[in-house]
Amino acid sequence: MPHLTSTEIAGRIEDLYGAPLADLEAHAQDQQPGMLSALLGMHDDLALAERSIDFHRDHLARLIHPERQIGRHEVPHLLDGARRLAEAVAVRDVQVKSVLAVLQSLASVPVPAPATVSPPVPAPPLPAQSTAPSR
Repeated sequence: MPHLTSTEIAGRIEDLYGAPLADLEAHAQDQQPGMLSALLGMHDDLALAERSIDFHRDHLARLIHPERQIGRHEVPHLLDGARRLAEAVAVRDVQVKSVLAVLQSLASVPVPAPATVSPPVPAPPLPAQSTAPSR
């Protein structure tokens, strides 16, 4: 699975809809919920997961700073931070997978070249009906 960021996903949404993300968000607010709203929501969830990853990674980095001693009191905090970081990464991965699947399903499909149309085959002639009385 490719590791795409929310910025790259935003670019794909913009390419698909042909407008900047801010304009799409404003447009989606005035519309009934639909695919655009769903994509924008997925993008927001992905961005939130990325911010969560950054926060928990930075928090862990502060806890394990080389000049800081790790004692009994810090161990539960380290474990909790590692768990939260793993959860944020899992959420991010699921969001990327989902939004990519939706974007790929919505991508423009190349129009097939028109097939050469052969003229319609004429219907076989009907047998001539005689107006003479039959015997």
